[in-house]
Parts: sequence; C-alpha cells; structure tokens
Amino acid sequence: MEYLELDMDLTDEQIALKKSVHKFAKEVLRPAAMQLDALAGPEEVLKRESVYWDVMRQMKELGYHTAFIPDHFGGMGLSPLELHIFWEEIAWGSVGLAVSLGVDSFPAFFAALIGTDELVKNIVEPFVSSTDCSFIGCWAITEPDHGSDTLMVGTPYFHDPRITGNVKARRDGDGWVINGQKSSWVSNGPNATHALLFLNIDQSMGMAGGGIAVVPLDLPGVSRGKPLNKMGQRELPQGEIFFDNVRVPGWCLVADPDTYEAMLDMTLATANATMGAFFTGVARAAFEEALRYSKERVQGGKPLCEHQLVQKKLFDMFMKVETCRAISRKAYIYNMSVSPPRTEYSIASKVYCTQAAFEVAHEAVQIFGGYGVSREYYVEKLFRDARAALIEDGSNDILSLTAAEAILRMYGG
Repeated sequence: MEYLELDMDLTDEQIALKKSVHKFAKEVLRPAAMQLDALAGPEEVLKRESVYWDVMRQMKELGYHTAFIPDHFGGMGLSPLELHIFWEEIAWGSVGLAVSLGVDSFPAFFAALIGTDELVKNIVEPFVSSTDCSFIGCWAITEPDHGSDTLMVGTPYFHDPRITGNVKARRDGDGWVINGQKSSWVSNGPNATHALLFLNIDQSMGMAGGGIAVVPLDLPGVSRGKPLNKMGQRELPQGEIFFDNVRVPGWCLVADPDTYEAMLDMTLATANATMGAFFTGVARAAFEEALRYSKERVQGGKPLCEHQLVQKKLFDMFMKVETCRAISRKAYIYNMSVSPPRTEYSIASKVYCTQAAFEVAHEAVQIFGGYGVSREYYVEKLFRDARAALIEDGSNDILSLTAAEAILRMYGG
C-alpha cells in the first residue's frame, strides 16, 4: 500500500523516483530477501548461483549503486531528500540488501569527495562503470577490540593515548604498510573488492590519531575469515578482514590524523542518517504487514482490525512510522547539506528509528499471534532485522552518549 506523502512540494521526478524504486523493492528485493534469509548459512548467500548476485547486478544496471555519487562523476546525483526517499523504499524491500548496496559505494563516495586524479581514475570511474559486480565496496571500521567506541568523536575517551585501533598503518617511502584485523561485522567484508579502511596512524593521539584509506582487497597480505552466521539481515554478507604487511600507494590515503576526526564525524553523520531512512522503511513494512493481516484474520467472529485493542496498536504503529519519517528526513536533508554536520541529529534519527522499527515489528508479531513467529511470514524476518539494528552502525546506548557530549558542548552555556 502507498503511504500518504505529507511533503506537498515533491516534484513529478521525485514522485516517479519513489514509485519506480518501490516497484523494484516489491518485485525484486523482497522476494530475494526472503529466499536468501531461508538459506542454511552465509556461505550459501555468497555462492555464484545465489540470487544475491542477480539482485546486486540488477541494482548496478539501474545505477542504484551510484546513489551517493555526484552526477558529474556519472552518479545518480540525488538530492538529500531524494536519497532519503530512495533508501526508505530500498529498505522497505530488504534492509540487508539496502545496507549491502549502501556500503558498496563507500570507497568510491570518499574517493569522489577527495577527488584527486588517482582516486577518480582508480576508484570512482571503475566503480561507476561496473555493473557486473566486479567492483564491490565495504566499510571496514569495526574491530575485535573496538566497536561503537570507534565512533565516539568529540569525547575524552576518543583522545586517550592508551586506547588505539587494532589496524595500524606506518609510512613506508611514498606509501603505507597496514597490519591488523577488522572484525566479523564488516558489511560486504566477505565479497568486497575494495575497502574504505579506517586505521590508526598516530598512537599518541589515541583513537583520534586515525586515518582512512581506500584499499584494494586483492593485494598481497589481505585475507578473510568465514562469513558471519547471524540472526537478522541474513541476506547481508558480513565477515572479518586481515591485513598482514599490506602495502598501498600514498594516493590511497583519504584522511590522516589532521583530518581524521572531521572525516569520521562526517561519516557517522551520513551513515546514521541513512540508517534512519533504512529503518523508517522497515517500520513501515512491519506496520503494513500487520495492517493487511488484521483485515484478513477473523477472530472472535470479526476481523482483527475491528477489535479496539488491535486498533490502538495499529494507531501507535502508524504514529511511530510517521515520526520516523519526519525526524529522519529532516536530519538527512540538513546534515547532507551543511559542513560540518550536526551529528547529534543523525544519531537521534538512527536511535529513534531503529528503536521504533523494533517496537513496530514487535507489535506486528503480536498481531499475527502464533503465525508471527513462523518463518513463513515476512513479519518474523522484519522483527529479527530490526533487532540487529539496535547494535548496527553503533550501539544505540553508546551513540546516545556520543550525541549527549555534542549536545552539552553546544548548549552547555
């Protein structure tokens, strides 16, 4: 069902974008997500005959992988509002495939942002032109000893020299040598050809002494662990990446300790705002599943939707979906339009929307009753997907502390 669009200023092109992406999400992404979710393990998702590759190729053929890439580099060149519309619809179909598509663009997105000739030639142009999955990116930030804490920009902890990242880089002539391990939560880690790699350069600065590099993953010294078998978002490949004296040329570095904290702040603002859009889509999907079922299921001699308790649940779910869209769109549009971003608003969007999606999915399962815990119904998958999001892209608890520090600095007087 189509939701009422409260933004009365959408252009015909923006409305067409919403409808076309929703059609693709309904006809391609959701069936594929259900098929991938039912597979025995993550190795099955990555087999060459898997529908995962078919779907990724279809999205690349449509240019969806370039949603974050400016049009002067051959990308879709979407505005912040259009990006939010795009990601809500993609995640409505499959949030796991939405995350896979989103991080796919991270190396090229940063390369385009810096825009040196080497980065454009070696990263941006090959990524944009690749429609056969020969170029797939990942965001390699999470580590065995560091998860949400890697994102605590602006906090005293972030500058403690006793705490540094597991993956370290040292200068070697005109290039860099990289050693260390990224943990099993790297999205697209098992199948990526390139990583946007977050690393530590100056240990005396603590986590703030970091850097960011675009690293081809076919270099000598790169290896990977087994893909992660997990509860939710099973269509999203995730896994470890190891770096053993991996040498990269100097042009691969897109941020050093002088610029790292600002670049990480921008990354967090973008990623968390996008998570808000994703889980607006998930909350909406769960609400729509429950609403449809409540009209079909007869209990006590009448459809579920005619029972007042169910009506109250449906209204509360509806209200959360609409507030998700309101806060996530505002945060997305603002933080994708200014520099530096106000990251506390992106965090508020991520924390609120993921929590709301989990609550809406929980109530949807309750309305379905026993069928809600059956793998035959999509609502059961939505519940598992939403639960994962409370930890994904930063635990909501830790992100809240990071936002609180920013709020205190801004409004502390």
